[in-house]
Amino acid sequence: MAQTRAGLDRHALDPDDPGSADSLCARIDAAAGLHAFVAEPGRGERLRRDLRELAELRDRTARSGSGGDHVPGRPALFGVPVGVKDIFHVDGLPTAAGSRLPPEVLAGPEGGAVTRLRDAGAVVAGKTVTAEFASVAPGPTRNPHRPGHTPGGSSSGSAAAVAAGLVPFALGTQTVGSVLRPAAYCGIVGFKPGHGRIPADGLVPNAPTFDTVGILAADVATAARAAGVLCTDWRPDLVADADPESGALPVLGVPDGAYLRQATPAARQAFGAQVETLVAAGHVVRRIPLLEDIEAVNRRNRTINGFELARVHERWFAEYADRYHPLTAAAVRDGQRVSEADYADALERRQRFADDLVRRMDAEGIDGWIAPAATGPAPEGLDSTGSPLMTLPWTQARLPSVSVPAGLVDGLPVGLQCVARPGADETLLAWARRLAAVLGTTRRREGLR
Repeated sequence: MAQTRAGLDRHALDPDDPGSADSLCARIDAAAGLHAFVAEPGRGERLRRDLRELAELRDRTARSGSGGDHVPGRPALFGVPVGVKDIFHVDGLPTAAGSRLPPEVLAGPEGGAVTRLRDAGAVVAGKTVTAEFASVAPGPTRNPHRPGHTPGGSSSGSAAAVAAGLVPFALGTQTVGSVLRPAAYCGIVGFKPGHGRIPADGLVPNAPTFDTVGILAADVATAARAAGVLCTDWRPDLVADADPESGALPVLGVPDGAYLRQATPAARQAFGAQVETLVAAGHVVRRIPLLEDIEAVNRRNRTINGFELARVHERWFAEYADRYHPLTAAAVRDGQRVSEADYADALERRQRFADDLVRRMDAEGIDGWIAPAATGPAPEGLDSTGSPLMTLPWTQARLPSVSVPAGLVDGLPVGLQCVARPGADETLLAWARRLAAVLGTTRRREGLR
């Protein structure tokens, strides 16, 4: 992991150099047209203050060492600037959640994930733009690869900020596809651990049954280092000891059938080429009929998500309905029509569905599933964040998943999605190192990157 640390440290701000904060602000300002970050008056002054506090913490820690001359190692993310999706509460910054509601209505204690980052020495570069309430109404963020196309959502600003090189990683959340899809659209890594592995307190929820804090990162090594700070009971040795060039390879399953047909023909063709590349590199890949009932799975998601969204917004919507985007308002009203009985039935079916997926993996002798991370590359236009259908079943089952860059379709990035069993988050990132290395080699050979 030494190389990983060195790579991230190149992005770190210097607490002893106020000019490093000015440089970060200048980069953010120069990329203002992407609308990755929420506008923040006084950003530079806040960052300089945060750096002074970080330097004071470093000095106090050094002075408290044995005999007064022991200097402990720096924390894992010392000075590293990170983006934080604007549904997380961050002490000292307002939370708008991409909405027009008064920030004081949405205020709350700092998110546990944010506190973990700060305790590890990270510096919050700023809030990143989100779709309204992490739902369906897009914000103004543009895709760095082609500004007329969506960056995906709802973690739009986090993905764009990383893809544009403004920060090495950023916090996002996934309720259906809001980490992996924008990561795929923007050509970066998106990691969604198992549900609850990163604390989800201190944020404006969408659907708590599904909401999962995730990481959008420049590469797998950076995602792994961030996960080591963010994830409860993280086992870094399972990732660090994995050799991306060799070692035991997972047996992977392709879910053939109606689910896969949700992707565009071009995306399926690209996915087929990715599978051939993995097989040529030594992976065993088995095609398995699965998810022929995908329409029922999709409907169940709408039932659960809609019911929970409506309950989250019950008080706010009653007072501020006229301030909601029409798309969000429609989603809340649809959720209000879901009965308690239908919701309870959907939850029960969701659990059976999740258990059945794992049993199917056992029966077929596979370690993980692979599929396109999105139905295709980023669509043109900013009036939608794209389709979440390719990530939906795995998020519904609350399984850990990752998207790695996997080439281009029509000149835009696409991602390969890999899904693991419950609790296999570390193993999944170890696989991702191998997948990214194999697919990255192919892209370089073909001149795609």
